[in-house]
Amino acid sequence: MADEDEATIERYEVSRVLPFDAATIFAVVSSPAGHVAIDASGMLQDFTGEPATQEGDEFVIHMDREALGDIPLGKYDVTVTMTGWEQDRFLTWEVSAPGFPSLGHYYGYRLEPNDDGTTTVTSLYDWAAIDEGLKPHWPVVPLSALKATLGILERVVRQQSVAPEGD
Repeated sequence: MADEDEATIERYEVSRVLPFDAATIFAVVSSPAGHVAIDASGMLQDFTGEPATQEGDEFVIHMDREALGDIPLGKYDVTVTMTGWEQDRFLTWEVSAPGFPSLGHYYGYRLEPNDDGTTTVTSLYDWAAIDEGLKPHWPVVPLSALKATLGILERVVRQQSVAPEGD
């Protein structure tokens, strides 16, 4: 049955080819400002911290779960901790907060440069390692939001790549 197949999914991967080099894209997806700018879920509101430069780096994202309309958590902060890192190619992160340890789910991006100067960007969202009792509440972020985030990423990188005009 389709419902049973959907219930066994524990990972999303969506890809899109962007007309930019991997280093330019990586600069956006490794920064807290970039996370907020490209979010399609509406939950990421603001940030505190500097762009990540290696595995183990952290920054804080100020969240608003009301944007999803599912659980009345209101506004809260999460710490984003980089758990995987290959400069300009791959990063993953988990989220936690005081009284809210990492649950075993993670997000990330894989960037694959193409011969024509474009980059295939794959957004990752994996909740396979979370407690079985929590799995009925996953995925929190719908697949449609991951797809939309890649479109927003293209727009943000394009806007950042446009040189400002002189006076």
